[in-house]
Amino acid sequence: MSTENQVTPTDVDKALLGSATYRSLGEQKLSPREERFEKGRRTVGLFLAPLLTVVFLVLPLDIPREQQVLGAVLLGVIALWISEAVPIPIGGLLGVAVAVFLGVAPVDDVLGPFGSSTIFTFIGAFILAQAMLKHGVARRFAFRILALPRAGRSTTGVIIAFGAITCLLSAFVSNTATVAMLLPTAIGILSVIAKLLQQRGDVEPDFDPQRLRVGAALMLMLAYGASVGGLLTPVGSPPNLIGRGLIEEATGERISFGQWMAMAIPICFVMFLLLALILLRLNKPEIKRIDGVADYVASEREKLGSLSRAEKNTLIAFGITVTLWILPGVVAVITGTESTTYEFVSDRLDEGVVAVFGASLLFLLPTDWQEREFTLRWKDAAEIDWGTIILFGTGIIFGSLISSTGLAETIGTSVNDALGLTSGVAITIFAVVLAIIVSETTSNTASAAVVVPIIIPVALAAGVNPFVPALAATFAASFGFMLPVSTPQNAIVYGSGVVPITKMIRSGITFDIAGAILIIVLLPLMISLLGLGT
Repeated sequence: MSTENQVTPTDVDKALLGSATYRSLGEQKLSPREERFEKGRRTVGLFLAPLLTVVFLVLPLDIPREQQVLGAVLLGVIALWISEAVPIPIGGLLGVAVAVFLGVAPVDDVLGPFGSSTIFTFIGAFILAQAMLKHGVARRFAFRILALPRAGRSTTGVIIAFGAITCLLSAFVSNTATVAMLLPTAIGILSVIAKLLQQRGDVEPDFDPQRLRVGAALMLMLAYGASVGGLLTPVGSPPNLIGRGLIEEATGERISFGQWMAMAIPICFVMFLLLALILLRLNKPEIKRIDGVADYVASEREKLGSLSRAEKNTLIAFGITVTLWILPGVVAVITGTESTTYEFVSDRLDEGVVAVFGASLLFLLPTDWQEREFTLRWKDAAEIDWGTIILFGTGIIFGSLISSTGLAETIGTSVNDALGLTSGVAITIFAVVLAIIVSETTSNTASAAVVVPIIIPVALAAGVNPFVPALAATFAASFGFMLPVSTPQNAIVYGSGVVPITKMIRSGITFDIAGAILIIVLLPLMISLLGLGT
């Protein structure tokens, strides 16, 4: 295989990670038709956002003034988020500024939630992920999985192995970064399969390797596996931390790192099995047995060589961080949540503090002591997706304001009166469907920031504990499978040219439905088994 046209993981990381939250029209490769649509969508958003805000402000509504003002600002922000008229993080910041200007609440009250522990959890996790990418730890892990017996000898084995790699990595590394890093390896493997098909005469001499069914299955597994794997841990995806924070604020119950994993693992495992089964069914590979992929993986592993000092340091920092995240849960199992030992440990091992401590170790563990070179430099941390952190913070701010102004209760009562939702099951179904629909048109983070604050008061107005419906909405916010715009990872694999839009829609709508059913049925069961939400 020629190497001059290969794209290295670092090339892809730099090209994609820096614009994971938002890309301008000039930074995207669009067809003329797509460019006209995008330009029109963003132009409409520029005018619709202020119009919605002004119209809602002057409506003769029988609600307190601060609730009406906040509702008007939120409508404008949602319009900016959906249309991407400005970068999504800027839409949130603009809304925060306008909320203060219009007197929704004092500035200290508005900005207070931005300093929450959850924000620091995300910052620390992003820096750890950056080290894994920079020093090739994640790539080494991927090739180690592909080198397992039978994994690289059949197309089914390769696709399932790639899905497993993606799921596990995206539990700790951002979904977008995981897909960006693994994409060149997937393309390399697809090239090996394409050449093998050509040598065997199974395809026409002038066939297009980008239109192979096995390629579509591999790429879609890459994108969808990241979305599913992001649910495995609280830090796996922005909606997880947003939903968990809002649920804690509404119910006073915090879901620990260990509890989240215990709850999510069965759901993610079943969803992964469905992904493999349905993708291989809808995109049946042209060939079953392959021999060249094992050689390709072996040669790539050989190039990686032995673990470098930087890789060892990254693994040390990562291992310490995960251990301290899980430790309070282990102590709770041994001594109980009411014990003084558990209170002592959980009070000190706050997840946000642990995350920034683990990230800080990367700047203390040396790779060359004589030159005072350490595992990360600050310029490496500066390359993480700060836009997502800003968007995440503004989402928490609006969730807090919706609750403190009483707007949440007003919305909940109104929706409850209009739809007649009186049972926990009905509200959970409504929450899941709404979150999936919204996540298909805007970012998963924005979907969680919009939907979860609506679901909580809907449940409260019906006299239902909001824990299950709100957590269901949180999970469903990550299940946008149908369109390239649904998630950055969908956009990345679509941009590879290997996945036609029709195949993404057909596969995606199947998983949207399957994911909704799975969350509605399995999530309440896991919550009950773990004794949460009581």
